[in-house]
Amino acid sequence: MEVNAWRRRRRDAPLVGYQQLCRELSASGPGTFGDLDTTGARSVLRRFSDAWFAAAKRRKAGDLSARFPRRRRGLVPVRWYHGTFTLDDRRVRLPTARGTSPLWVRLAREVPYPAEQVRSVTLLCEGGRLFLDVTAEVPVTVYPPGEQPDPGRVAGLDLGIIHPYAVAGPRGEGLLVSGRAIRAEHRMHLADTKARRRAVARRTPKPGQKGSRRWRQYRRRARLVEGRHRRRVRQAQHEAARSVVSWAVEQRVGVLHVGDPRGVLDIDAGRRHNLRLRQWQIGRLLQVLTDKATLAGITVRLVDERGTSSTCPACRRRVPKPRGRTLSCPHCRFSGHRDLVAAASIATRTPGGGPT
Repeated sequence: MEVNAWRRRRRDAPLVGYQQLCRELSASGPGTFGDLDTTGARSVLRRFSDAWFAAAKRRKAGDLSARFPRRRRGLVPVRWYHGTFTLDDRRVRLPTARGTSPLWVRLAREVPYPAEQVRSVTLLCEGGRLFLDVTAEVPVTVYPPGEQPDPGRVAGLDLGIIHPYAVAGPRGEGLLVSGRAIRAEHRMHLADTKARRRAVARRTPKPGQKGSRRWRQYRRRARLVEGRHRRRVRQAQHEAARSVVSWAVEQRVGVLHVGDPRGVLDIDAGRRHNLRLRQWQIGRLLQVLTDKATLAGITVRLVDERGTSSTCPACRRRVPKPRGRTLSCPHCRFSGHRDLVAAASIATRTPGGGPT
């Protein structure tokens, strides 16, 4: 960022490409990143370059709220790839700059993968705590003959806030995963955060001030609470996705048609509902489900979910959108759970098209 600031003063084009940044790093010589080795420094440059081009892509698409990375951060995640680090039981040896001692990181528990499967490790700080994020190559699950997922069995999955996952099987089976505990966690965390802010409102330092000791204690505690809240929500999301994949394996479902609700993110529905949509974390729910389903040998396909909550799965006619959780068709007298009805309609959709 400092180099780009100097280039901006000289009215030169900024260095944003990964190859350009690596050449600048090589020309700068050793010590540019302190004790950080070349592999770790290049991972930082890769993160900066990806963030810059992601912001440029969003601004080109018309999103003027996207901002280019320009702040100097005190802590940045650093990644090392296979062959540059060493795993030794509960310790990890990370390389440093030439002439300095290597960094040994002691882990709270053993890495859950064999050392030969680990492809990279990332040292990051979250909520005032250091974490080691491990990326490993995991083989797809192998099933006994006759128990593997059948590509001919298609299930529909509807994403929601009250029920993160609602799944309808090919033979009328259904699964509802409740998300009320996640909603309660968000609500209680918000109330706790507001109460803490009100209690220290008079001790808030002015811009440029360091703040009192009690203020720094409050900020430290707030970071710990925020990190704990994120970990709880993340764990609940993983458990919900695991329930769906385990159910699909039991039913021998080979393909999951997932309704894509990301279009609602572009609609301004007011301050409160926008907060609910942000806390929903649609992208993370999709990513967690896709990762676990792929590992189990199940294919995930995104389909258009428009109109699925107001279409009767029995007679395929549009019905008034229900206010409660039960959908009743006035044409054929069918009645069922609203989310499961949507999942059953999603199962008949094809990627990029309508119902089959």
